[in-house]
Amino acid sequence: MKKIIFGLCILASFILGFAFKSATEDQSENQKRVTGIGGIFFKCKDPKKMREWYKDHLGLNTNEYGAVFEWYQGADNSKKGFSQWSPFNEKTKYFQPSEKDFMINYRVENLEKLVEELKKENVTIVDKIESYEYGKFVHIMDMEGNKIELWEPNDIEYEKLGQSMGSKTTK
Repeated sequence: MKKIIFGLCILASFILGFAFKSATEDQSENQKRVTGIGGIFFKCKDPKKMREWYKDHLGLNTNEYGAVFEWYQGADNSKKGFSQWSPFNEKTKYFQPSEKDFMINYRVENLEKLVEELKKENVTIVDKIESYEYGKFVHIMDMEGNKIELWEPNDIEYEKLGQSMGSKTTK
């Protein structure tokens, strides 16, 4: 009987210790940061001709903003995801303060919490989080001065927006 009580005490200690650790553990360590590529944006002399070239030669379904790639998320292959490809006019100021000719958009989860963590890590946050029906956005700078766009997507609304514009995705 003493062995059973002793065993139960050990088991209870283990369970309570695990529960305490889980409750007090810093959840930021477990937070996913980047979950995928949300888009590739680059400067060019003539965005319209660039879109046409990619449509004619590489088969992208282009629209006035570029092209949208449709894919299915690995963890849930019934859930759609989207990535944007967009040529910008070479004189655009959208990539500033970066001097580079490109910007990458990364898909993220829980943008507010991620921005809090990035601030603690002294990452330069360029602007405030902006919210739209199709997601939340913020821009940061990496260590070499590349502007990065972070996007917490709402893929359902993003797809609806594209459909309302009559856009086709590239699959």
